[in-house]
Amino acid sequence: MIRFILLQNRQGKTRLAKYYVPLEDSEKHKVEYEVHRLVVNRDPKFTNFVEFRTHKVIYRRYAGLFFSLCVDITDNELAYLECIHLFVEILDHFFSNVCELDLVFNFHKVCQQHDFSCLLT
Repeated sequence: MIRFILLQNRQGKTRLAKYYVPLEDSEKHKVEYEVHRLVVNRDPKFTNFVEFRTHKVIYRRYAGLFFSLCVDITDNELAYLECIHLFVEILDHFFSNVCELDLVFNFHKVCQQHDFSCLLT
């Protein structure tokens, strides 16, 4: 089960955050900070999944953006990596080569495309 989805830039600015479990605002900010710290400094030679608290974070970097999913520890990592890639391909097609500014200025369209990509998986 997906716990949350984060799209963050290299500086740690969250561009999209979608939570599927209830968390307080302070806890959300703490989670975003911890996940960013966890993935941004990770060596590219390592796998794209890492344990996070009692769950697992699966992430992928595209240009200057990190797409991160937090899932249950027993979930299939490779399936979620494919979901991330599918979402990025949908955004690329929709925005004709998506960039960070598309996420900032067209937030509602990104959320709409995310919901659409969830229907496909």
